[in-house]
Amino acid sequence: MRASASQAQDLGLPAIYLHLLAELLRSLNVDERALLLRVGLDPARLQSTELRVSQAQASEFVTRAIIESGEPGLGIMLANEMKLPLHGALGIAVMSSDNLGQALELVSRFLTLRAPHLRVLQRQEGSKVVFRMVCDVDLGPLQGFLLDAILFGCATMGAQLLGSAPLNNAEIRRRSNEPSYFHRFRHQIAVPVRFNQDEDAFVLPLTELDAPIRFSDVQLAASSRAECEEALQQLTEDAGFACRVRRVIETSHPFPPKLAQVANTLFVSERTLKRRLQEESCSFQQLVDDVRLDRAGDLLENTGLNLSQIADSLGYADAANFTRAFKRWTGVSPSHYRNQSKAAPVPVQEPRPATSL
Repeated sequence: MRASASQAQDLGLPAIYLHLLAELLRSLNVDERALLLRVGLDPARLQSTELRVSQAQASEFVTRAIIESGEPGLGIMLANEMKLPLHGALGIAVMSSDNLGQALELVSRFLTLRAPHLRVLQRQEGSKVVFRMVCDVDLGPLQGFLLDAILFGCATMGAQLLGSAPLNNAEIRRRSNEPSYFHRFRHQIAVPVRFNQDEDAFVLPLTELDAPIRFSDVQLAASSRAECEEALQQLTEDAGFACRVRRVIETSHPFPPKLAQVANTLFVSERTLKRRLQEESCSFQQLVDDVRLDRAGDLLENTGLNLSQIADSLGYADAANFTRAFKRWTGVSPSHYRNQSKAAPVPVQEPRPATSL
């Protein structure tokens, strides 16, 4: 019997996916900003490719998005919008692989980075190879949405990687009955979709695994894979309760969130939240201050906001209170920090493949 989402570790969902979903909602004439704020998410923070949204908030947003848009096919729509660079280091590693087989091996190994609790089981079936999607826990409404996005995204990914070359004799298998709305999307999907199957899977002929990828780059593939390995290790280490609390704080609106708001999001009492943080030698205020420091550094380095505006965005009563806190954290004033960052040399960026797929 599978565990429920509330019992399992909450590894979060990449914030950028919810940003893309919000943009889809706008195209469907849904007030996506109001919806995000009702869930307690800061729309501006979701554009980050680094942050992750708590599973509870992601599930609530997806559920409300489907209801308010009246569009149960949002997962399929999201699959069509996904460009590989949006998948972070994994997307870059996939793009720079030598062939389709290597790319799918990377997706199989590192899927947890993009869709926690989903795993890929690979097997050979005659002249075909089957990539079966398995969910370790019951994710509720989020599960069907993610399976749609990933499985139909595999077909989209194939087209991006191979260019005009089609995926010959590939197919998607779904365990569910064919939804009544699916006919509206069938023409958008480059491979046949078979419902009422024994598994949720993407299936390819073995011969397709050797198909060359048009962005292949040996050095970039190696460095991106190393980034994925490091990120996977970090994500595993960040499975503690303090990291779950920090994820909620990082993306919360208004900021900083109250302890009661975070406890409610994580389905625990305020007392339990405090106790569990104490068990990890941490406190709620410490986590808020850590996020404040990160945000303050980013705003000082990358925006022209004055100190009063930064103080207001971080939840301080005035610039003086912010300045005192910042000096306590860093030993220097915000103005001095900003001047230092402007004087620092700009690091040379490693070249990346073109994103216009």
